[in-house]
Amino acid sequence: MGKALGSLVCLVIIGLDVVAGFLGIQAESAQDKVKHLRMWIFECKEPSKDAFNLAIAAAGLLAIAHVVANLLSGCACIWSKDEFDRSSINKQLATGCLVLSWIVFIAGMAVLVIGAMANSKSRSSCGMSHHRFLSMGGIACFVHGLLSVSHYICANAKIEEEKSHDTGNGAA
Repeated sequence: MGKALGSLVCLVIIGLDVVAGFLGIQAESAQDKVKHLRMWIFECKEPSKDAFNLAIAAAGLLAIAHVVANLLSGCACIWSKDEFDRSSINKQLATGCLVLSWIVFIAGMAVLVIGAMANSKSRSSCGMSHHRFLSMGGIACFVHGLLSVSHYICANAKIEEEKSHDTGNGAA
């Protein structure tokens, strides 16, 4: 039952991140279809309602995937160099994946929101180009999925390792 549930959780996380990634890339495509005039780094364009909606949906799915991954993985934090040296490889990997997933989540969410706001109705003026932000956010969603699943797997391996270590000490 545990392995089946773990597989389901991994599939849900990957599914949410993959859909979010495709929505981000589709938002970029929808943004490219509107009329715009571009000169170096400055751009005048009309906002795309489709790009805005797709980017907001991608950001929402990325947030849901991040919450699900972090709530179901538990905490595998390492607070000091000494604790890092004494911890198992599973705990070190889980902590590394957790930190990297947070970095990718923040970066992906930022570029998706910047791309969405560039397509909001209030932004139908000229300004700095936000070219390719939505597709970069989509790619970040894919990377986030890989890191989140890696974190989930390593955190669960750490928990199983601690359980077997605790029962081994109790029996001796």
